[in-house]
Amino acid sequence: MPHSDLPSRALSVLHTSRYLFNNYGFHNVGVDRIIESAKIPKATFYNYFHSKERLIQMSLTFQKDGLKQEVLSIIHDQKELTLVEKLRKLYFLHADLEGLYHLPFKAIFEIAKTHPKAYQVVVEYRNWFINEIYNLLLTTNVNASKQDAHMFLFVIDGAMVQLLDPNKPDEREKLLDYFFITLG
Repeated sequence: MPHSDLPSRALSVLHTSRYLFNNYGFHNVGVDRIIESAKIPKATFYNYFHSKERLIQMSLTFQKDGLKQEVLSIIHDQKELTLVEKLRKLYFLHADLEGLYHLPFKAIFEIAKTHPKAYQVVVEYRNWFINEIYNLLLTTNVNASKQDAHMFLFVIDGAMVQLLDPNKPDEREKLLDYFFITLG
């Protein structure tokens, strides 16, 4: 069911759970905490989502859909931008603890084994994103490789890890510059 077709109460639960998962992690937030925060009966939760894994899957799909829209807008709609400007925008779209990529990034470490169906949403997004980056790189460099696109995603992931450490300075710019140097 598309998110736009969900009843307002279900959307409220979805937004509440995304907030809780982002701030406290998937394992530290149970169904009881979600229904208490969303102020709905447990039966309503199970009527809409059937399980915590299904809720996680829907939460990640919501984030994935938002990210895809933003990525496609940057790549295809913002034609006035150079390749470097597009990559920079895509990088900062993802390397942001307040952004749409934070929850899928968190899922990489927290749900691979416990919620494999939900985790698959993240894997599919990352594969799609790598292909989009690869195709973008090919628009200006016929010698670009898929490895370059993988490296771009790894640089994003590295920036996210650094952002999660409160004792490290924000070095997102430095990481991105390093990627551009290695890209040539």
